[in-house]
Amino acid sequence: MDRAQKQDAIETLKSDFAGAGAVVVTHYMGLTVAEMTDLRGRLRNEGAQLKVVKNTLAKKALDGSIGEQGDALFKGPVAIAFAPDPVSAAKIATEYAKGNDKFSVIGGFMGDQVLDKASVTALATLPSLDQLRAKLIGLLQAPATKVAGVLQAPAGQLARVFNAYATKDAA
Repeated sequence: MDRAQKQDAIETLKSDFAGAGAVVVTHYMGLTVAEMTDLRGRLRNEGAQLKVVKNTLAKKALDGSIGEQGDALFKGPVAIAFAPDPVSAAKIATEYAKGNDKFSVIGGFMGDQVLDKASVTALATLPSLDQLRAKLIGLLQAPATKVAGVLQAPAGQLARVFNAYATKDAA
């Protein structure tokens, strides 16, 4: 990899870090190509990505913004999982780590805050952005549905009364 390619890789990582809600740092030692492809597919379905990174390039892309504690995450065979939604990458990575001993979550970061493994696991338990939107829409629609039901109830009762009189007169 020559100097220009390294600079391009650093710029790509900078844009990935800037656009990510949270970045999950993982170790993938011993995973087969099929297992990595499966993990990438799961992440892609949730709008997230997985990239295998060179540690020195990742540290240069971060440019010390997360401090020494963050730089310590980048040792060994590192892959990063990230998405615009802070929860989805953490959720998929921790679920996959539970089912595969060769894949482990080391930590991560959100903005300039470094997350340890427990924090990433806690982040994974939160509902995703889409789930939160669905709950909010449900809460907003519930009162409107109840108002419509209350307004329709007298009209329905009135229609039943008229129907009862009509069937009584017809008989």
